[in-house]
Amino acid sequence: MSTLGFQPRVTDSERPGSLRESPRLSVIVPVHNGAGHLARCLEALGRSQYGQFEVIVVDDCSTDTTPQIAERYGAHCIRTPRTLGPGGARNLGAQHAGGDVLVFVDADVVIPPEGLSLIAGDFSGDPGLAAVFGSYDDSPPWTTFISQYKNLMHHYVHQVSNESAATFWAGCGAMRKSVFEEHGGFDAARYTVPSIEDIALGLDIARAGGRIRLDKRLAVKHLKRWTVRNLLRADILCRAVPWSQLILSTRHLPRDLNLTYASRVSSLLVGLLVAACVLLPFSLGGMVRIRPLPLLGVMALICLLLLWLNRDVYRFFARKRGCWFAAQAVVAHWAYYLYSGMTFAVFAVMHFVRLPFSSAGRASVGSS
Repeated sequence: MSTLGFQPRVTDSERPGSLRESPRLSVIVPVHNGAGHLARCLEALGRSQYGQFEVIVVDDCSTDTTPQIAERYGAHCIRTPRTLGPGGARNLGAQHAGGDVLVFVDADVVIPPEGLSLIAGDFSGDPGLAAVFGSYDDSPPWTTFISQYKNLMHHYVHQVSNESAATFWAGCGAMRKSVFEEHGGFDAARYTVPSIEDIALGLDIARAGGRIRLDKRLAVKHLKRWTVRNLLRADILCRAVPWSQLILSTRHLPRDLNLTYASRVSSLLVGLLVAACVLLPFSLGGMVRIRPLPLLGVMALICLLLLWLNRDVYRFFARKRGCWFAAQAVVAHWAYYLYSGMTFAVFAVMHFVRLPFSSAGRASVGSS
C-alpha cells in the first residue's frame, strides 16, 4: 500500500490541463476512537487524483485501534499528550504539516477522488484566497430518517448559500498555512469538544478581510449515523449554545448559511406558533379573553408563512426523498427553529440582564 505522504510533483506535460503552480497539501485528520470510519476516510484519500499531498492523522488519545489503522494506511500518526478536542488536534497537526495549504478532513468523511484537485485548483487559481470548504453530498449512507434529514439539510444549506462565505467548515475545508498561523489556528482553549471552533476561526478571518470560498463542487460523504439524542446534543450544546455566546460577545450576526433572514424570521414564527398552541386550551376553556377561532386563524397563518418562507428546502426534500419524507422534515425543521431560537433567547436574556451588574461591579472595583 502506498504511503500517504508527498508524492513526486507531476509536471504540466505529464498531466494535461493541470495548473503549473500546484500547492502542496497537508491533509489533517483529527480522530478520537474513530476505528469505525477512519479506514474508509484514509482509503478515499489514497485514491486521490492529486499527487502533492501528505496525510497527518492526529490521534486524540484514542483507546481503540485508531493508531494501527493510521499506520496501516501509511499516514503520519501523531498522538496528543492529552485529550484536546478536534480544534486542538488540528492545531497540533498543523505544527507538523509541511504543505502550503492545510486541508482539514474529519475522520468520518469520505472525500471524492477529485476532491484534493478541486482544493488545489481553487488556491492555484486565486492567490488571494484565504480558505475554501465544501459540503456533504446528497447520498448519506445511513437510511434512518434522522441521518438522511440531517445530512441532506447540511447539503442543501451549503449548496444554496453564497459562494463568498463569511464562515469556515472544517469537516472538509482547507486554508493557507500562512493564514492559519496568522490567526492563531483554532481556539482550542475555548472549544475543547466538537463545536464551532471552525466557524469562529472563519468569522475572524472574514472580519480581517480574508476571502473564504464555498466550493459547491466539493461534495463529501458523511459516514456518521445520527440519532435523535446525538442530533439534539450537537444542535443545542455544540452549536446553538456556543453560537449564541459568540454572537452576543462579538455583537456580530452574519447573514450566512443557517443565519439568513428567512431563518431568523422562521425561528420567531415557530416561537409564536408554540405560544399560540399553549394558549389554545385556555382559550377553549374561557380562561383567557382570546377567542378560539381567531387564535386558530393566527396559527394557520403562521403555518402558511413558515411553509412559504422555507418552500425551497421542503421542495428539495420532496424531490430527493418523496412527499412523506418532506412532511416529516417540516416537523424536524420547525423543531430545530424552536430549540435554536429558545437557546438564543435564554442566553440573550442572561447576557443583557447580567450586563448592568457586571458594569457596576467593574466601576466599583475601579473606584476603590
